[in-house]
Amino acid sequence: MENTEYDVIIVGSGIAGCVMAKTLTQAGKKVLLLEAGLSAGINLDKNGNFYNYVDYLNTYYKANAKVPNSPYPNIKDAPSPNVLDIQATPSVDKGYYVQEGELPFASDFLRGPGGTTLHWLGSTPRMLPNDFQMKTNYNVAVDWPITYNELVPYYEMAELEIGVAGDASVQPNANEYTKGYEFPMKKIPQSYLDQKFMALVDKVNKGEHPVQIDKKKVTIGLTSTPQGRNAVPNEKYPYIDVMWNAEQQKLVMTKHMYWSGKDRAFKELDKKEKYQYLPVGAVWDPNTGQRCEGNASCVPICPVQAKYNALKSLAKADESKLTIKTQSVASKVLHNGEKTQITGVVYKTYAFGDDAIEYKEVIATAKIYVLAANAIENAKILLASEAANSSKQVGCNLMDHLCLLTWGLLPEKGYPFRGPGSTTNISSFRDTDTRKDHSAWICPVDNWGWGWPKFSPGSDVQDAVKEKKFGKELRNHLSDVLPRQLLLHYECEQLPNKDNRVSIKDEYRDALGNHRPVIKYNVSDYEIKAFAAAKAINDQLFKAAGIKDFTKYGEKDENGKFKNPDIVTPPRSKEIYNFWGAGHIVGTHRMGKDADKSVVDKNLCTWDHNNLYLVGCGNMPTLGTSNPTLTMLALTFKAAEAILKKI
Repeated sequence: MENTEYDVIIVGSGIAGCVMAKTLTQAGKKVLLLEAGLSAGINLDKNGNFYNYVDYLNTYYKANAKVPNSPYPNIKDAPSPNVLDIQATPSVDKGYYVQEGELPFASDFLRGPGGTTLHWLGSTPRMLPNDFQMKTNYNVAVDWPITYNELVPYYEMAELEIGVAGDASVQPNANEYTKGYEFPMKKIPQSYLDQKFMALVDKVNKGEHPVQIDKKKVTIGLTSTPQGRNAVPNEKYPYIDVMWNAEQQKLVMTKHMYWSGKDRAFKELDKKEKYQYLPVGAVWDPNTGQRCEGNASCVPICPVQAKYNALKSLAKADESKLTIKTQSVASKVLHNGEKTQITGVVYKTYAFGDDAIEYKEVIATAKIYVLAANAIENAKILLASEAANSSKQVGCNLMDHLCLLTWGLLPEKGYPFRGPGSTTNISSFRDTDTRKDHSAWICPVDNWGWGWPKFSPGSDVQDAVKEKKFGKELRNHLSDVLPRQLLLHYECEQLPNKDNRVSIKDEYRDALGNHRPVIKYNVSDYEIKAFAAAKAINDQLFKAAGIKDFTKYGEKDENGKFKNPDIVTPPRSKEIYNFWGAGHIVGTHRMGKDADKSVVDKNLCTWDHNNLYLVGCGNMPTLGTSNPTLTMLALTFKAAEAILKKI
């Protein structure tokens, strides 16, 4: 038992945990932050770290498969799932997940300081207003207990915290933004590849063979994607941080201020003085990463930390109020039954090394407890604790964006691999009446060739050599094919389903004796019909734009096994489709209006324990068509505000 009592204990140092820690400590609260992974990234080359960010980079450079977790250590005492371990179900011995569903769950996450923001793409679109009212508007899924308008001020806080670069005026819901709203930084220039693709799409829209649905013309709209990476600062943006205002009892965005010794208070700059938003550079060197350098390796790692990661927020916490304990794996929270308070959190500390198997179990106490691990780990801890589950909803409604990939060769060179992973998306199908019948989707234009489905460019070299291309012929072939590669991915929303869930079983444990997540997962006809609809649109677009289609699903390896085991067929069809996980792990402890149908209330406090808060994407009742990180962070600020009002 620790002797120190904290105001708040936070489990997990991903974006939700780090921003929660920063916000609470800046407000004067004493916080303990528990992190399962190593201390890498928090203090570069200090305190005898086994790994630091440079080690991550070196590991990435050497990795054959540049998958999301390839740069980062997979620690047996705090394992992370890896997409390379995904295989046909059932799967018990391969990787961290125990897969028992009809289909394997194909998305990973990272356990370590900064969490999955170390390898996220960085796209930060907001959800659309109708995404919060799916039941009311389309008679599917459920409604949120809050509306888009209620979340707007917290969206603005999240965009400030991340430092979003973008153009608010071109977003699909631009009229829903606060009047005159600007992002902290101007938009990232759309890549050369995107410009070439946009020109082709424009010709299709205006040409004799436009894309049609039910014989009606459909305009393909392309939108610049808001992003969490450093660009040119926006001179119109006035804010510097999100702070707790004790007098108003709420979080506010503060403008750039100076300290007045005479008045002994912070005061805003005179209106005549010029203020410019300052991009936040690398954790180890603020002068590095001031601008995106276009390395195109956003997933799995930004070499210069121009892309936002949660460690940038953690660096702004009040160190005098914050205790960080790494290599400390939370296993359960303690309580005396339903409708009681949490009395402690149990965590296990371990020594890092190939032969280190011993651990120490510790109990820490606080006034408030916050689980900020991720949707899967939060659910696992709650289930192991028999906590917050009077509704029987903990672990249920696991969701992900289902990615239907299509790839082809442009009629002229677009030169992928220049710029961020994606700067543009097809936004036309994010919210239409078809949501009554099938999923909506957003479609990013990818900027890394056929790397996702085909492991390009390495596979292109391998295939060409198999065809006995060598020397000049090989070089000419690669210089023709690689610059013309185009990849689109249709991110289809998935509806909540109580049978898609995370559970635990005593026979499946990790090296510390903690439960591994047992996952049952499948997709419904609602999602599969979206694959067919999206592919039909894609086929028309490719044909009209002169893009040679190389998309192929159901490919098998030399042993006759499917290379991608996530294979589905639409109702009453012989077609087959592959889908890939987006890494957008949502659901498992959703928020709601009713205690018997949800796990947390609209402030993310559990119904069963009034001093236990859950933050992260697990709270989201539905997925919508947006990358979920921005919405999750907006909800985190909302929860932080509620906690500060309580203590």
